[in-house]
Amino acid sequence: MSKERLYLYDTTLRDGAQTTGVDFSVEDKRRLASVLDDLGVDYVEGGYPGANVTDTEFFSVRPDFKRARFTAFGMTKRAGRSVSNDAGLQQVLQSKADSVCLVAKAWDYHVRVALGISNEENLDSIAQSVKAIAETQREAMIDCEHFFDGYKSNRAYALAVAKTAYDAGARWIVLCDTNGGTLPHEVERIVADVAAIVPGTHLGIHTHNDTDNAVANSLMAVRAGCRQIQGTLNGLGERCGNANLTSIIPTLLLKSEFAERFETGVTPDRLRTLTHASRVLDEMLNRSPNRHAPYVGESAFATKAGIHASAIMKDPETYEHVAPESVGNERRLLVSQQAGKSNIIAALERVGMRIDKDDPRISALYDEVKAKEAQGYAYEAAEASFELLARRAFGEVPRYFSVDSFRVMVERRHNAVGELVTVSEATVKVFVNGDQEPVWSVGEGNGPVNALDRALRKDLGRYQRHLQGVELVDYKVRILTGGTEAVTRVLVESLDTSSGQRWFTVGVSTNIIDASFEALLDSINYKLVKDRAEVA
Repeated sequence: MSKERLYLYDTTLRDGAQTTGVDFSVEDKRRLASVLDDLGVDYVEGGYPGANVTDTEFFSVRPDFKRARFTAFGMTKRAGRSVSNDAGLQQVLQSKADSVCLVAKAWDYHVRVALGISNEENLDSIAQSVKAIAETQREAMIDCEHFFDGYKSNRAYALAVAKTAYDAGARWIVLCDTNGGTLPHEVERIVADVAAIVPGTHLGIHTHNDTDNAVANSLMAVRAGCRQIQGTLNGLGERCGNANLTSIIPTLLLKSEFAERFETGVTPDRLRTLTHASRVLDEMLNRSPNRHAPYVGESAFATKAGIHASAIMKDPETYEHVAPESVGNERRLLVSQQAGKSNIIAALERVGMRIDKDDPRISALYDEVKAKEAQGYAYEAAEASFELLARRAFGEVPRYFSVDSFRVMVERRHNAVGELVTVSEATVKVFVNGDQEPVWSVGEGNGPVNALDRALRKDLGRYQRHLQGVELVDYKVRILTGGTEAVTRVLVESLDTSSGQRWFTVGVSTNIIDASFEALLDSINYKLVKDRAEVA
């Protein structure tokens, strides 16, 4: 028998962005949206067009998705206004989204207190809004906010909200546990009741994690009939977070109760990119990954030497509920490096390097990666630096140039109009391969790294043409150890404006300028390698 289809809806860029301390830029959103599309989710909710400058700009151009539907979030029209006269709704309707999800009050208490309208006016707004979306030939969804609390308070009205949206033509009616206080057995019972009125093929679930049950609640909703699951990568979200898709997705694919009955847009091959996707988000947010996160955490498949490790060496299933490589993670045993070697081979294949698994240089590269990680390097979000490291290990990176020395000065002074400004100036001495005389370049910037970047890319002789249009577009710093001699990791994002290609490089040092310069050097060398620049 064919399997039932489950649809995965990611709201990291909207609901996840409500996390304290999280502030996505447009470029952050574009990059993460691409990662989510590659993973295989069905819907990527990008934000609320018109609510802020970032979201409005993000929705001005449709991402080049291979699989996902680009989804905009908004609100149903205000009571007392027509659809055409509701500026907020019009902003959403005029965006480049493929699908539109509108939030609607499903708890009569909120209809009265928050909206100040009658229950009937709320139902009318829902119906008109869904029809307005349908008229634009888009897929319509209604997020029934506070649905479970509303159901407990007034079952008839909560069901009326869901039924009104369905009858108006909504593709999905999403039941939202907005306050996050509903428990798994309650979710299963309530969803089953709703499924008797609205077909489960049109029901979605959106849970929050305030009782640490968001993942369990989502799975119970599927058991009871829901066929769309909403959540965020790494469980990002306000308060205690949202349902964690990083835990839900592998459970659906790897646990027989769900895997034998359902299928998703995430294939087993794409599932192997899950750990990578999780860590890309953490690096983007400039925070340490949760080492103990299920499936994707560094310690999820870690075992100390002893009786457990001995058993795992004989048969990994003795202490592993799933194979770590199935989610792109790796086994960590002090007495074995075989899984790490396999992980290196997979990483080499990701960057287009087909190497015989018995090549002794693979083990040497593995040892070097581990040594680098011990120093503070992290390559999950800096694939360009990893590719350079790997290609150097196999003798595939020419020596295009070498930096003999550099110097950076920072001066704070009053400018010509009497304003107090800080100016940085950098000098770099470079030997271009094949030239006998060095090139001295000077650059000014609003900071030492900006000045170094300008000086380094100012004149690289015959390689200069390859760097036209290359820009440093993002720069993140993480302090890895405390004290005045703290180890610093720097992540640099570069952009080729002519092709739109982006790449990420990393540097580590007790000196932040050294770490930054190392990342900048990797960025330039990566571009030259990709362009196959000729060596004199």
